Amino acid sequence: MAECELLKGCIFFNDKMKVSDALGEMYKRRFCLGSNSECARYMVFKKLGRENVPPDLFPNMYDRAKRILAGK
Repeated sequence: MAECELLKGCIFFNDKMKVSDALGEMYKRRFCLGSNSECARYMVFKKLGRENVPPDLFPNMYDRAKRILAGK
């Protein structure tokens, strides 16, 4: 598994977002320690920079990430 380059500063990975423990751990395994290319937070980061990643954007919010990237 590839570890995401953003782990150290990611508010999701470092438990700064409200999410249940079991669900949070599942997301972390899938997106943060698995394929970060599928992570909505990572998608926005790569295109728009860290400062444009909304603090309440969960890794599985693809549709919202697409709207952000489209400027909507």
